[in-house]
Amino acid sequence: MPQTQAISAAAAGTFTIGGDLTVNRLGYGAMRITGPGIWGPPKDKAAALATLRRAVELGVNFMDTADSYGPATSEELIAEALYPYPAGFVIATKGGWERPGPGQWTHNASPKHLTEALEGSLKRLRVDRIDVHQLHAPDNAVSFEASVETLAKLREQGKIRHVGLSNVTREHIERARKIVPIVSIQNRYSFADRESDYIVEYCEQNNLAFLPWAPLGQAKKAHEVVEKVATELKATPLQVALAWLLKRSKVIIPIPGTSSAEHLEENIAAAGLELPEASYKELAAVEPPPASLRG
Repeated sequence: MPQTQAISAAAAGTFTIGGDLTVNRLGYGAMRITGPGIWGPPKDKAAALATLRRAVELGVNFMDTADSYGPATSEELIAEALYPYPAGFVIATKGGWERPGPGQWTHNASPKHLTEALEGSLKRLRVDRIDVHQLHAPDNAVSFEASVETLAKLREQGKIRHVGLSNVTREHIERARKIVPIVSIQNRYSFADRESDYIVEYCEQNNLAFLPWAPLGQAKKAHEVVEKVATELKATPLQVALAWLLKRSKVIIPIPGTSSAEHLEENIAAAGLELPEASYKELAAVEPPPASLRG
């Protein structure tokens, strides 16, 4: 673990989402606090609640979740652990997936489902308005404009503060921005998986938050390189991968997830890890795996 005076997400600096939500640039993704297959309650509920509380103690003031994590379980645990929420604490959630069973995900971004998902999130999170509500993914069976218009309507009703998108192309973003202001994009991205490089650049140009998921990538060569750099810096591979993301762009807010308070502390320590330029370039030079090998 990198040596720091105190482990804090604040060491990563800040980014202001939507012009009014200033958060530390190392957040927490709350998918992994659910059961196996992202289904049902965690095996150790006390540990899950302790991890959520520890995240706040370590300066995390941006937490990402979704109604489909559990389903419902992640949002319920966040509220149980942290409500009433600390001042300045921002929760981003998502709607647009349904869960038939463990490890199973199906699209449903219909206006009816998105509205029901939003109402459920409000109730579970115990809030009157969602800070950032994201369309979890475009649904090929539903007009993308209809999905976004639903979120725009809920925003007009005061139930959503800001709208975000997840798993989208630049075309999706531009179409959505014609309907409602978009403040954040959540796509898969890492030093070893840079398919969304052009999305990061678009976010930089338009001051949108970029929330990367799967920060370690999946290529064997990528792991060999990150392990080499981690050894040199006396850090963990995930810390190095997170430090790379933080250095890549000021609009990036990594959201690593874990169900362990110990692993959480290791992850948050990455906020204070200085990645040398040579190491940054070495990681950036890793050839991304073929699309067929990506999860």
